Amino acid sequence: MEIDLKLDGNNLYREESFTDMKTGAVRRLTPVTSDGSVDESRDAIFIAQTQLMSPEGALPVSAMLEAKTLSEAIQIFPEAVNKEVERIVEMAQKAKQEDSSRIIVPGQG
Repeated sequence: MEIDLKLDGNNLYREESFTDMKTGAVRRLTPVTSDGSVDESRDAIFIAQTQLMSPEGALPVSAMLEAKTLSEAIQIFPEAVNKEVERIVEMAQKAKQEDSSRIIVPGQG
């Protein structure tokens, strides 16, 4: 079986990471052309990254940041991460409820 591993030369980004060494990091993905020069026709993408500790260990959390600049990304970091954590908690609670609501019938399952 052969896997198609071709990179899309029209959708390349240069990745940079900015961190405060405490709370988390902001990744900036700057669009570039196939020769590595900045592609001015596309906007940069900002992504928040952090970790939360849980009884099971570190839980990585990432969230898209609707920002045009690094400064904006840093300002909206807390709200974006908090919203993502809320979403993760809701999903975990829903999964737990679905698991606990299943009826187990002897001899089936």
